[in-house]
Amino acid sequence: MDYPVAIIGQLKQYLRSLRKARGMTQADLAKRLGVGQSRIADIEANPGAVSVEQLLQVLARLNAQLVVRDGQAPTDAASVASVEQGGGTPRVEDVATAPPVPGDESDSPKGQW
Repeated sequence: MDYPVAIIGQLKQYLRSLRKARGMTQADLAKRLGVGQSRIADIEANPGAVSVEQLLQVLARLNAQLVVRDGQAPTDAASVASVEQGGGTPRVEDVATAPPVPGDESDSPKGQW
C-alpha cells in the first residue's frame, strides 16, 4: 500500500521506521552509505535539507523507493477513500520496496554528503 507524503514530518517518520524495520541503527546505515552516524541523524531530523540524490541513496540502502504518482490519474476507490479520510498511521511494512541495490554494500555513494 502507498502512503503519500504531504508534509516533511511524515518523511521523518518513514525514514526512521524503515531503518528500524530493517534492524539497522543510524551507525549501521551510515556505514553502508560511507558517512558518519551524525549525518544520518541530521537526515532523519530534517530530510527536507538533504538533496533528492542523497535521499534516493538513503532509500536505496533501506531497500525502499520514492514514487511520484500523477494526482490526476485514476486510482482505486478504496485507496482514495483511505487517503481522504486520513488513512491512519502508515505501517512500514506497507511501504513499497525496491529490489536490492546492485553491488557490494561497501560501495560508497556518489555525490556530496
